[in-house]
Amino acid sequence: MAAFNDERQTLAQHREAQRGKWDNINPDHAARLRLQNRFRTGLDIARYTAAVMRDDMATYDADTSQYTQSLGCWHGFIGQQKMISIKKHFGETKGRYLYLSGWMVAAMRSEFGPLPDQSMHEKTSVPALIEELYTFLRQADSWELNHLFRELDAAQQAGDELKTKELLGRIDNFETHIVPIIADIDAGFGNAEATYLLAKKMIEAGACCIQIENQVSDEKQCGHQDGKVTVPHEDFIAKLNAVRYAFLELGVEDGVIVARTDSLGAGLTQKIAVSHEPGDLGDQYNAFLDGDEIASADDIANGDVVIKQSGKLVKVKRLASGLYQFKPGTGEDRVVLDCITSLQNGADLLWIETEKPHVGQIKHMVDRIREICPDAKLVYNNSPSFNWTLNFRQQVFDAWEAEGKDVSAYDRANLMSAEYDETELGRLADEWTQNFQRDGAREAGIFHHLITLPTYHTAALSTDNLARGYFGDEGMLAYVAGVQRREIREGIATVKHQDMAGSNIGDDHKEFFHGEAALKAGGQDNTMNQFG
Repeated sequence: MAAFNDERQTLAQHREAQRGKWDNINPDHAARLRLQNRFRTGLDIARYTAAVMRDDMATYDADTSQYTQSLGCWHGFIGQQKMISIKKHFGETKGRYLYLSGWMVAAMRSEFGPLPDQSMHEKTSVPALIEELYTFLRQADSWELNHLFRELDAAQQAGDELKTKELLGRIDNFETHIVPIIADIDAGFGNAEATYLLAKKMIEAGACCIQIENQVSDEKQCGHQDGKVTVPHEDFIAKLNAVRYAFLELGVEDGVIVARTDSLGAGLTQKIAVSHEPGDLGDQYNAFLDGDEIASADDIANGDVVIKQSGKLVKVKRLASGLYQFKPGTGEDRVVLDCITSLQNGADLLWIETEKPHVGQIKHMVDRIREICPDAKLVYNNSPSFNWTLNFRQQVFDAWEAEGKDVSAYDRANLMSAEYDETELGRLADEWTQNFQRDGAREAGIFHHLITLPTYHTAALSTDNLARGYFGDEGMLAYVAGVQRREIREGIATVKHQDMAGSNIGDDHKEFFHGEAALKAGGQDNTMNQFG
């Protein structure tokens, strides 16, 4: 970011060149406006955050303890408050991103109302949310810098040179709230051309990283639901190409593509892959199709489909829907082939959708992938669809049982029960949960840990707590004790909600524009002053 004094000097020279026509323009004020709006367009953001993400990937390759994280956000305000909180508690935003979940767009942002995660929502709602998130993050920059500029004015008016110097340093070294967004494009919302067009909209809105999955667009299901249908590699590669072309067309050469495979839980495919010779990619895909060997044409009924599989004629199993069935137990092998193929065809990161959070399971697949692609790394979904408490308690139970430890005091099927919360098993399971991201980054190649829809759940939980008290016996105390008092004591900036929404910024702008005639909102009678 340009130094404040340098910007001020440059703008003063522009004003002087106008020979009096800009005498009402204060270079100091103009410089403040420039610094408060560092990113002029979404493409500026995409190029900046792509470089950030590439740097983080290189850092992780050198030291796996330097993994990255994000939380899914369904509204710009939620993303803004998340980044303000991170800066407040940790002093910097490095390694912390935002995740844009297709699930939450469908459930919370569609004009149709709440929808399941099946790509039924408007595709334009995805780039619209990216733009909204970055609008709120840019406003967070303006908000924080506005406070610094106000402190600078006070220090200069008081003649405090030491404080003035310190504040100028903080302004010149200001860290933006703008961070990478990993944006979910589902299965591409159509054919490769549709994927390309939507990817461009997402990149123009600011996305530096696009995640795409190998499901069929018009049969897309949430990764944690049944009925998932994958496509042959040739179809998925075409969509990887479409996203890359979109990045290159818009000048975001460092754009990141996350290739997600749902093959671990997908038992169906849309169509038989094209194969030109034994052992090629299409033939490898078709080798996973379930079917029955046939000896002659008499074994073929009307409408049956026959392929050559490992040198034998096989009648593949086709459902009434026209979809083809994979052989049971082939999910992991298909995942490994998917991941290797994606990395060899332009993907930068992998996403393996699993049915449980188990470091050993993920590591086993990644180790196989790394035999061919040594630098393979994952984005991993720490999904709320997992019952984390039950999963990790069962993992501890199974580990103890394998070690020969007496587990007779525990009912494996009922380990979710609160009676186990303070037991040795419950405490160890919580420790494993706490260490899951560190262990996964070190052992299983997980570069980025995300939670897809945490703020969906936190909004519901906090609203339930407030409603229970406010409409019950607590009345107004439910809000005062449960919300406002905590905001004050925990330093949550939204307690001054007028300021958070831009009131002080607007007052300063009024002074820029109107001078002494400015009618400000933040005067003596503003009740926001009650909060100090």
